[in-house]
Amino acid sequence: MKPLKFSPDILKQLNQIQKRDRKLYKQILKQLNLLQQNPKLKSLRLHRITREVKNTWSISINKNYRMIYTETDEASYFYDIGTHDEVYRKK
Repeated sequence: MKPLKFSPDILKQLNQIQKRDRKLYKQILKQLNLLQQNPKLKSLRLHRITREVKNTWSISINKNYRMIYTETDEASYFYDIGTHDEVYRKK
């Protein structure tokens, strides 16, 4: 599996989430681990989304939270996290 990489902005957001919502942070880590083990798991609700950048994907962290990333030959590059409305509004 390709390595997971994170934008500086998403690293800041993850740090803030870790401090204010440990349960959500653990869910994020779990879903990222599952993505690396088996991206076809239904619980990830992995799907391609239309953005200005090709090969853009979304995974579900829980019922409301999503993480957006771009798939390249070298890595999966995560650059956005938030509620469904927050990440899909940023087109």
